[in-house]
Amino acid sequence: MQDANAASWIAQHAAARGVRPALRDASRALDYAALDERCARAASWLAGAGVRRGERVALLLGNRGAMLEAVLGAARIGAISVPLNTRLAAPELAALLEDARPVLLIAEAGVRPLADAACAQARRVAPSRLEVGGASDAWERALAAAPPAREVAAASPEDPLLLMYTSGTTGTPKGALLPHRKTLFNSRNAEIFFGLSERDRTLVVVPLFHSFGLNILALPTLYAGAEVILEARFEPAAVWRAVARHRVSVLGGVPTMFAALLEAFDRERPDVSSLRCLFTAGAAIPVEVIHAFAKRGLALKQGFGQTETSILCCLDAADAVRKAGSVGKPVPHVELRIVRRESLVRAPSRWEDCAPGESGEIVVRGPITMTGYWGRPAATAETLRDGWLLTGDLGSRDADGFVTLAGRSKELFISGGENVYPRQVELVYEQHPTVREVAVVGVADAHWGEVGRAYVVLRPGAALDPEALRRFGRERLAAFKVPRSFVAVPELPRTASGKVQKHLLGRES
Repeated sequence: MQDANAASWIAQHAAARGVRPALRDASRALDYAALDERCARAASWLAGAGVRRGERVALLLGNRGAMLEAVLGAARIGAISVPLNTRLAAPELAALLEDARPVLLIAEAGVRPLADAACAQARRVAPSRLEVGGASDAWERALAAAPPAREVAAASPEDPLLLMYTSGTTGTPKGALLPHRKTLFNSRNAEIFFGLSERDRTLVVVPLFHSFGLNILALPTLYAGAEVILEARFEPAAVWRAVARHRVSVLGGVPTMFAALLEAFDRERPDVSSLRCLFTAGAAIPVEVIHAFAKRGLALKQGFGQTETSILCCLDAADAVRKAGSVGKPVPHVELRIVRRESLVRAPSRWEDCAPGESGEIVVRGPITMTGYWGRPAATAETLRDGWLLTGDLGSRDADGFVTLAGRSKELFISGGENVYPRQVELVYEQHPTVREVAVVGVADAHWGEVGRAYVVLRPGAALDPEALRRFGRERLAAFKVPRSFVAVPELPRTASGKVQKHLLGRES
């Protein structure tokens, strides 16, 4: 497969249309020839620093060109990039470093204390460090000193390009190995659904350390030979101004972003004549938000996917209002079934498909799936069955083939577009001296979609102190994972076998 290695796309565009705009951030604007030059220099520097094929390069970076240059530079030498969430707490990052065992960590100068703490707490791994940004930008000095490595390493479709972490219901993060073929076919799906061409300009305000920002927006845009415009942070009015200034044609974001953008729209009255595609994913979007954008002449498409697969379903603009609430139909390069959950204990050949309108588990197969979880054969075997990937999401399909999500079979909830796995939060709070037991659930929130609520069984003599519990969580967890509210209960409801019945919690809410 000639274009399997994502790095080869940039080299091909540089040869065919080198002067076309490719990448813009707060520091610089690059055409494809300049981007290819910087990626080639990044590859040369990485190789000189001792990074070898199959080794991991951890990236603790925000939305800046260096993130894409590092991913593509690593791909040129066959290395694996590991994007890390800059919002995580040091213990969480340390655990990911221990698991991935990168030979190099490239980090923002602005998060040096976080990087220092994570590296100090990590056991069995001591990656080399390189800082990006700040008064003395080591990344820029490294690129300036390195001769460009023009050769792009051959990659088989199954070779890993990325190792992206998604937490598990046990509280232990899992790294999804994403091969070159997944990135290629996901880019082809995005090209079809977004109608991407070399004339487009995609504004990326979703973090590049998430699959949405990197795999659904940025890399597909580069695959199409179009321009990626990076915003370092999300500020609604600034986004609308960027849309007008850069004549943005494609804008993606999580539902909470679009709710904020809607509020700012009427204040700013932006020029959106260049916009032809608005896309949201990461959580269900309220139907009223879709209608509100439609009234303003903007069709808001939405999709459904996950880190292990990227895009699975998309709802086109023509159906955005008529089928509001649905996530659309399956994308071209995926086979999607909705299966009765009780039949999943059998071999895939004996799974039972749900009838239209009947809810079941969504399972998929095709070239858009991961190859497995890094170092976790049992978790891989549980999720991948004879080529089929169990998403853990429940849904139904109507008579027209449109898929509607019905909830999640796994315990995760989504807060502001970020996945939160309750068991990971519970494991942290079980270490608190006043907590005997705790159960965390997601509850509806007007702004974030869902937030955490912790039901706490206190130790004898202890009193509930919500603020102290929040401080305890913020020291050990990303802010979006810390429960918004804490409720003291005498006991947790349980089944006869001892499992907590979370659906019985919070009936008063």
